[in-house]
This record gives sequence, structure tokens and C-alpha cells, in this order.
Amino acid sequence: MRDTVIVGGGPAGMTAAVYAARKRVDLLLISHDLGGQASWSWNVENYMGFSYIKGVDLMHRFEEHMREFGFPVEYTMVTQVEKRNGGFLVHKEKGAPERALSIIVASGKSPRRLEVPGEERLIGRGVSYCATCDAPIFRGMDVAVVGGGNSALSAAIQLTNYAKSISVVSIADWTGDPVLRDTLMSAENVTAYKYCDVVEITGELLVSGIRVRSRRDGRETIVPVKGVFVEIGQRPNSSIVRGLADLNEAGEIIADCSCKTNVPGLFAAGDVTTVPEKQIIVAAGEGAKAALSAYDYIIRYRGSAQQAA
Repeated sequence: MRDTVIVGGGPAGMTAAVYAARKRVDLLLISHDLGGQASWSWNVENYMGFSYIKGVDLMHRFEEHMREFGFPVEYTMVTQVEKRNGGFLVHKEKGAPERALSIIVASGKSPRRLEVPGEERLIGRGVSYCATCDAPIFRGMDVAVVGGGNSALSAAIQLTNYAKSISVVSIADWTGDPVLRDTLMSAENVTAYKYCDVVEITGELLVSGIRVRSRRDGRETIVPVKGVFVEIGQRPNSSIVRGLADLNEAGEIIADCSCKTNVPGLFAAGDVTTVPEKQIIVAAGEGAKAALSAYDYIIRYRGSAQQAA
């Protein structure tokens, strides 16, 4: 039985792993990738020590630091975590289950989908959930961004450097930070469709447009675009502990300021939790706290076991 298994390879998971490794904890990190959604961030200007760095470059720094400690990393998906015989059993898509005394869930969030006709069929054929990843593909083309928050406005700003035109579709007024709104409103190639829904993504083999419906008068418009970037929020990747840990209405794992959940030995960190402000620096700090809390749990458990013996 390992001391701890860390689920997730984003800022929270990698930081937790480094802190656990420094405590000489026998650990395993399981994730389908390293970097998580932080790698999608184009301009990171609020991470201490860097006045400006791309998200992918920052995550490479995290990974390089993590690799110095030499602990094992498995690239697969965790499907379920269950309490078993004083510890936990971690089920994976690939390989045998892992047994651990403690668990740190740092599995982050995933993009929400529009759930409209054409979306699923055209993913990778014009439908994207990552402007940082795919913006260069649409150089000189007409594109749409769906959403009005910080992620949507940031994606639209990135696209102004590549696309011929950007149509920003939001169900209400833009809610992103004022600096983002001001930057986007000053761009000449941006058209706003506020108080509108995207009700269909059109196209056969590739995206050819979006059908937009006004929330005010119900009028529908076909906007010709070659790319659609969906930026309407995230959902927590908490299903692996559903029924085990307490979740809030949004599906986030309820964790206290020490990253403890309602289950002894089960800790959670980063965007998958109820911690406010989903930021890279916050997730990294939460990962450090989770590792230290897990270490304290492991030491106390061992001490109790020795006394019982």
C-alpha cells in the first residue's frame, strides 16, 4: 500500500507531488496529461516570479521541477476511488487498481458543452474548447466565440491576432474583467451578439456557421464561421468520488482550509474543490496544503498503528 496517490497533473496535482516527495512520502501521481487546463492559458501575468509567461511554458517549468524527485507517474484516467480496509482503492482505465493510505484529488475541471445540434459531430472539425491550442489554425478565417466571461473574452482577444473576424455570442452582457472588455471592444474585427443563444452549429464535414437566436425577440440569424470556440464555463471532474465525498450543488468537492474532505484520509485541491477563485497560483497553493495535510495524516496513522501493535 502506497502512502498516497495523487489524482491529477495540473498545478495542484504537480505541486502536491513535489511537496509530498520532499517529505519522502511513497507516492504515485496518476493523470491523463501534465499541465491540465493551465497549459491552455495564453498570457499568464499574475503568477509571482513571472511578469509574463505562457501557460504551457509555466507548466513545463512545473513538470521539470517535479521530475527532479523521480517518483512514478502513470498516464491514464482514474475511474473511481473507494474506501477499503483502512485505506483507499483507486480504479483506473488501464492497469490494476492502486491501494493507498491517503488520496489527494486534484482532477480539475473540464469545459462545458453547448449541447446543441452539430457540436458533437464537428468537434475537431471547427469546434474547439481551447483557443490557445487552436487559434493559429484559423488564421484569416471568420470564427465565433461563445461566452461572455473572462475565458471567453480572453479567447476572443487571442483570436484577434489570427482570425479575420470574431463574433462573440453571449446570453447576457459581457461579465469578464473590465480590462478584457475594454481591450475587446477596441478591436476592429469583433462583433458582439449579446443576449443570444447558439442553437445549432452548421456544416457537413467542417463547420460552416452558427445559428444564433435572440433572447429578446426570438429572431434567428445564421452567422457564417469556420471555427467555433466554446467558452461557457467548466464542470468539476469529481465523479470519481461521487457517493464517497461530500459535493456541493455545482459538483465541487467540499474541502476545508486544510484541504480535508468529510472522509478521513481523502484530501482535495484546486479547481475540483469549493475553494474560491480558480487561478493557477491558488491551485498550486492548495496542492501544497493538501500534501502537507496528507503527510500529517500518514504520520498520525502510522503512530496510532504502532501504539496498537
